[in-house]
Amino acid sequence: MLSILIPTYNYNALPLAEILEQQALKAGIVFELICMDDGSFSEHNKQNQQINTLTNSKFIENKKNVGSKANRHRLAEQAQYEWLIFIDADSQPKSLGYLSNYIKEINNDNDAIFGGFAYDATFFDTNKTLRYTFGKHREEVDANIRNKNPYKVIISANFLIKRSVFLGISNHENMNIYGLDYLFSTQLKEHDIKIKHINNEVFHLGLDSNDKFLKKTRDAIKALHYVSSSGQIRTHDISILRAYNILKLFGLKQAFAWLSKKFKVRIEGNLKGDNPNLFLFDIYRLGYLCSINSQNQ
Repeated sequence: MLSILIPTYNYNALPLAEILEQQALKAGIVFELICMDDGSFSEHNKQNQQINTLTNSKFIENKKNVGSKANRHRLAEQAQYEWLIFIDADSQPKSLGYLSNYIKEINNDNDAIFGGFAYDATFFDTNKTLRYTFGKHREEVDANIRNKNPYKVIISANFLIKRSVFLGISNHENMNIYGLDYLFSTQLKEHDIKIKHINNEVFHLGLDSNDKFLKKTRDAIKALHYVSSSGQIRTHDISILRAYNILKLFGLKQAFAWLSKKFKVRIEGNLKGDNPNLFLFDIYRLGYLCSINSQNQ
């Protein structure tokens, strides 16, 4: 028995819901499908209402925007079955046996299974090069590699988890900020949740423009700063925090923030170009984190 949960915001989730419904019916799975829009009041919700006509499926609209983490928490509360699949609305299963691949893992002594991300190798849009390059090189990682350091590459857009486990660690309802996969991975590790990575990818379809992704990146760094400075992250596998702590240890934090600000325009020029450099992207993120901490002193 499986609860398929689709968090969405301003996106037409009907095509994904139809694919998952057909897979579940073909595999003979006892299932429910719930899609929840996080208060976007979007025109897409006219199509999303049609999810209510699918087998064992329903579409819910939040009355206000509560943030992606709280939206997932509400979906889990709505679910009636013990195993949950979370899949973002702007995704598409790579395999026709996507649901069956997860079902095979249910009785294998794990609390959560992560399927991974994939990106279309033929994709090219000059306005979305940064998001594609980052995804292709940092998120599209084979399961064998992910399992060597299981809490490092955690993508909440595609995973299977026990309902009781998810609700037990998803306890920050009021945090309406972007980029909380950092916190999710830390919670999984601190609670010693048994996780496994498999190659059961979804294609990420809804790529952000370069400008939008840079803004989301800054929002994610703000979220990381908030959860780390408030003591919500203690043990972690977050490379940027480790780099920040090294700079802080040697008294180089403010100097790094100054240099990053000085070269910000040139770095952003590269990141918005046809061939963005991910090392410069890391410098950009680390510099922004240092600048936040410097401003707060």
